Amino acid sequence: MNELIKNLGVIVLLIGVIILAVPALTGGISNSILLTGLGVIILGYIGHIVINKRIG
Repeated sequence: MNELIKNLGVIVLLIGVIILAVPALTGGISNSILLTGLGVIILGYIGHIVINKRIG
């Protein structure tokens, strides 16, 4: 369980990448999708730093 929590930020970061990749491959890119993907990536990056400082 502790390993899952340590990697939670990276998992969120990868979800953000998937949010950006799927519309890019299908051709349905809009500004809202780009902003959502960017927000999730930034949230995952910051979450990864905060979680690893508290746990590790």
